[in-house]
Amino acid sequence: MDTPSSSSVPTTSDLPTYERWRRKFSMITGLGGTKEERAVDMEAYHHQTCEKWKRELMTYSPAVIFMMKHLKLNGCDVSSNDLVCAPCDVNRAGGFIPEAGAVVLCQGKFMSKTHMEDTIVHELVHMYDHAKFKVDWNNLRHHACSEIRANSLSGDCRWSREVWRGFVAFSKQHQECVRRRAVLSVRANPACPDQATAERAVNEVWESCFNDTRPFDEIY
Repeated sequence: MDTPSSSSVPTTSDLPTYERWRRKFSMITGLGGTKEERAVDMEAYHHQTCEKWKRELMTYSPAVIFMMKHLKLNGCDVSSNDLVCAPCDVNRAGGFIPEAGAVVLCQGKFMSKTHMEDTIVHELVHMYDHAKFKVDWNNLRHHACSEIRANSLSGDCRWSREVWRGFVAFSKQHQECVRRRAVLSVRANPACPDQATAERAVNEVWESCFNDTRPFDEIY
């Protein structure tokens, strides 16, 4: 997978002090500077924030460290280079790229560091499944199972996140969220012809995959 390295991302760090402050003011307020300058500065800011949060989470997040430990036990020694901060042209926070064995973190798409933490754990669950269970991502049942597990185990479906999305339920909220988001992901698989097929794939593997919390002891 061709991904931008840190050195290829635009930066303002080599500019004179006055120019850095001028462009930072322009980025924050939208006043002064050119549209192109503001876009470059904003992308650099998003990249720097993404890299900073990624380093902190890989060092201090119990859930991320736990997943990295269990990936290593299954032959995947995950490093910072395997979690790539990059611009994304779709409305998502991240993705696992099986061919590269890497995770893309979509800089500028995170509401908070907690959102990034949930995203990293979600994608590392996919990586874990790929390593341990030899997932065939063109097999919709395989894909559905990994999506059920990733959404359930990552924190993506915690109550506060669902309220932010506009989904409020007081009975089986977690299960409804996991099922809905798994269907959406399977439906986006190029091998999936329609909504009914996505729903059927999720339903067929639901019971066993929702109850499979490996490598966690339970849903955290």
